[in-house]
Amino acid sequence: MGIIKAAINAVRGGLADTWLEVIEPAPMGEHTVIVPGQLVSQNGKSQNKKGSSNIVSNGSVIHVYEKQMMILVDGGKIVDYTADPGYFKVDNSSMPSLFNGQFGDSIKESFSRIKYGGVSSQSQHVFYINLKEIKNLKFGTTSPVQYYDSFYEAELFMRLHGSYSIKITDPFKFYQEVIPTEIITENKSLEFAGEFIRQYNEEFVTELGSAFNQYSADGNRISFITSKSKEMAKYMRDALDDEWREMRGFEVNAVSMGMPSYSDKSQAIIDKRAEMGASVSFLRDGANQQAYMAQNIAEGINAAGHNTGGAMNAFLGMGMAQNMGGNIMGGYMQNPQYVSQNGGQQQQQQPQQVVPAQQPQQAAPADGWTCTCGAVNSGKFCCECGSPRPAAPKKRFCGNCGAQLTEGQKFCPECGTKQ
Repeated sequence: MGIIKAAINAVRGGLADTWLEVIEPAPMGEHTVIVPGQLVSQNGKSQNKKGSSNIVSNGSVIHVYEKQMMILVDGGKIVDYTADPGYFKVDNSSMPSLFNGQFGDSIKESFSRIKYGGVSSQSQHVFYINLKEIKNLKFGTTSPVQYYDSFYEAELFMRLHGSYSIKITDPFKFYQEVIPTEIITENKSLEFAGEFIRQYNEEFVTELGSAFNQYSADGNRISFITSKSKEMAKYMRDALDDEWREMRGFEVNAVSMGMPSYSDKSQAIIDKRAEMGASVSFLRDGANQQAYMAQNIAEGINAAGHNTGGAMNAFLGMGMAQNMGGNIMGGYMQNPQYVSQNGGQQQQQQPQQVVPAQQPQQAAPADGWTCTCGAVNSGKFCCECGSPRPAAPKKRFCGNCGAQLTEGQKFCPECGTKQ
């Protein structure tokens, strides 16, 4: 028994004359991978009186839609198929036609391994395999995934979540290795969801580690993962190639990653690196360097003026620090990167000697703070008026690239990500 492709006009005319049954696919949902055929009739009439809507007889017409493969199944074995859309007529006198459609000759070898080896039967059933992309399959890691990020030069640990999609690339392997026997014997549909998908989700999450190792080896930053959907799909296809494509006939088509959730230690590494990066970026500008030194000198003078003793020692220490800062700045300005960013001119600003205008006093501690009353303190409360130490402004960093943000910024000035 085989199938013959029929012109649509001839099919409609034949149906009008003989009232033969037409088999069409049952409804396919977003995650449906296979459905049985169901009987439809011309003007509500049919000559099929057998009580089953999915058993074909000689002369039955089978309707196949785009992105579907129709298979004729007898005793669990496939006897004929088509991946071409259109109308096909069942003919007991013909051999299997084997319309390969979009697959060309690539699926003939798979078919030869599972084809029916006996005589034609009068109890053949129709099933349709979904060749569309099966989308929005959710996944998430229950334990942190380890990842070495060369940008941070550290092992980071994070939990991942997102979704992926699959596509059936070899319907015969998929039929033989993935579809449960009861789906065929009980004439049911199958959804790639629920308990059925649990095993494949576990395999997907397990292979994330292998995919991430390759992602890291290629020098990618973990913070860019949300914009690397195509790359991650390739990494996951490579990691699951033997298990899914070669053995089961389907593959990962796309991967969408959510923002990773870092462990506390990993988040601290990222925050520290972002803070350091912001400071280096600020000091690359010569004007910023001068302003930074002027601010520190002014703070030193102010601290000396409020100290009760040891003023000379304070000023000597401040002068040494000033000279050291000048040397550091001079060395930085001679850096090739700084020279290239400032028109090739090496500018070295020599710090000027500061002459105190009043009797010097002892310098404030390194982590000291100045109260609104003018007293310099090192503890949590002012030693003169008892006011609490003001809280340091909370720093904000871009969740995508790690750049430091200023108050009120809605978009990152470095990568444009909305905050």
